Amino acid sequence: MINERVTLAQELHDGIAQDLVALGYSIDAMILNSQNSSEKSSLRAIRFSITDLVEKVRTEIHALRNSTEPLLVESETVLTHELQRIFMEILRNIEKHSLATELNIQISDNGIGGAHSSENSFGIKGLLERTKKLNGDIHIESDEDGTRISIKIPLDR
Repeated sequence: MINERVTLAQELHDGIAQDLVALGYSIDAMILNSQNSSEKSSLRAIRFSITDLVEKVRTEIHALRNSTEPLLVESETVLTHELQRIFMEILRNIEKHSLATELNIQISDNGIGGAHSSENSFGIKGLLERTKKLNGDIHIESDEDGTRISIKIPLDR
């Protein structure tokens, strides 16, 4: 039996990916037929964007096909997946449109706390390393009232 991920990957490949490729070819034809250099330049920019989209779709297709996990079965998996997509879209919009020079992220929960770095665990250590890699600052408070994380990242423009 074909699993859900393979089926979804096939649908993406045969649908969206192929449609984007066809659109790209149509734009290539328009570039060849255009006599206006400004128009050609605009069409080329659109063509490069379509090429990037095709690559993103192919990356997702490969990720779907190569994963062995069930497709969004547990509620925690759905939550994680949806939040990742939300954050990806927010960050993409910030990079493309905001002209911001700094990004501030604050996340808190009302759990039992206990978020701390330990020798055999790499979660907090990874957060610290990734924030440092972006020349940012991270502040973590965790107690019986929950955990609060604040991250400040400079956006080099």
